[in-house]
Amino acid sequence: MARNKYPEETINQILTVALNLFIQKGYEQTSIQDIINELGGLTKGAIYHHFKSKEEILEAVTNHLFKGVDEMLSGVRDDNGLNGLEKLRKISRVSLDNPAQDEMASVAPNLLRNPKMLAAQIENIIEKAVPVYIQPIIEQGMRDGSIRTDYPRELSEALMILTNIWLNPAVIPASPEMMLRKLRFFDEILKGLGLDLFDEQIFQRYEELFRMSAREVSIEK
Repeated sequence: MARNKYPEETINQILTVALNLFIQKGYEQTSIQDIINELGGLTKGAIYHHFKSKEEILEAVTNHLFKGVDEMLSGVRDDNGLNGLEKLRKISRVSLDNPAQDEMASVAPNLLRNPKMLAAQIENIIEKAVPVYIQPIIEQGMRDGSIRTDYPRELSEALMILTNIWLNPAVIPASPEMMLRKLRFFDEILKGLGLDLFDEQIFQRYEELFRMSAREVSIEK
């Protein structure tokens, strides 16, 4: 009865368990029965009442993990008090401060062993983050003179793919020191394109996340 009375709690419980299993075992190796076994008495019928398939659970897990990000991004995009470059800088800061970043770093998933989760992240970048948020900001920067480029779509994709995939130790494992070298190199590339996005505070936050991920990997070993 309780789970019918509080469906949101039930959904959150399912998503938390599913995320942990996807990270520990991999999406492909996790079955609906595995999720049920970790739910303390919740039935298969209860899960299918909320989700039609494991794929739908994965989509909900992704959305749940980064809930609030859309609101944050749209708030920055629609801020009339900032130019395009200032908006990109603000997005860099607030994205890194999102609690979801700590959560992902603390569990240190290996996304190469979870191709479904990695594909879902890339799909979200290409189909949503770039066209809805990043490209409009870059195009504004082109209009207001704070960003100079003839390739707004391509620059938007490069920013998001390099930041979320190439600079993600969950995708390309590397020591914190190597990740920081990559970040400094990325900063040089951006400055060469006229984008001065990163300050020392952002470098320190990245280092914190890199070391958090490395610590979790070491503990697992």
